[in-house]
Amino acid sequence: MLASVIITTYNRPKTLKLVLEALNYQTDREFEVIIADDGSTKETSDMVMQMMLTCNYPITHVYQKDLGFRAARVRNLGAMKAKGDYLIFLDGDCIPRNNFIAMHKFLSEKKYLVCGNRVLLSEEYTKFIEDEHQQIYTYSLAKLFYVYLKGGIKRFLPLVTLKTKEKFRKLKFNWKKARSCNFALYKEDFLNVDGFDSTFEGWGYEDSDFAIRLIHSGVEIKSGRYATACFHMYHKENDHTNERDNFSLLEDRLHSDIVKAAKGMSTIVKEE
Repeated sequence: MLASVIITTYNRPKTLKLVLEALNYQTDREFEVIIADDGSTKETSDMVMQMMLTCNYPITHVYQKDLGFRAARVRNLGAMKAKGDYLIFLDGDCIPRNNFIAMHKFLSEKKYLVCGNRVLLSEEYTKFIEDEHQQIYTYSLAKLFYVYLKGGIKRFLPLVTLKTKEKFRKLKFNWKKARSCNFALYKEDFLNVDGFDSTFEGWGYEDSDFAIRLIHSGVEIKSGRYATACFHMYHKENDHTNERDNFSLLEDRLHSDIVKAAKGMSTIVKEE
């Protein structure tokens, strides 16, 4: 099964390069990558062009103008280009381990959103990885435990892989577990809700809205913990200016049975 890995990014080319390099080491080779660029400068596009020549998987770069934080829309742009039947969403500051795609596929199931998790890196260790170009995605569990003891990573146990499909993975109506920095679903289920809702602009809750509408459509939540963890590079907090407005929109969704996005992927098609 071909998976389409849709990676959002905005002006962090050094970190994005690490993510793309990590994908070179995947045990499952049947995937493509789509860079969903929310208006980065030329430095990012130049780096992506270089990686297209050196990576051992196909890369597509989609771009929208920098008009503020518009993650929902750019993810839809990425999904429009996806050739795979399975969509894996990943943020451009989240470095996958070598079994990341294999485990997402292992847990894949129609009518389920698989919610992965992230392990936060400290500010100091993030700088070390970027400056020294450390391949943390190749580290053994023993080495990762050492980094954990030194305070470089915030948690260790989530990095342990449990290859199981047991019932604990299926979380009844727990939309709060959905974080678009690392989750996956079948394209068919994505299209059924018309993707993300671009009404959500600025930071916050576009992924929660997406999960709630999926649940309204009959999709359930499945935990990808102890299977699909990625390393989340440190960064300063995003601008939360629109958070209150977005939360108000989210509350409306919670008290409705809305399935389709108000400004979903189909509206982009009409714009073009």
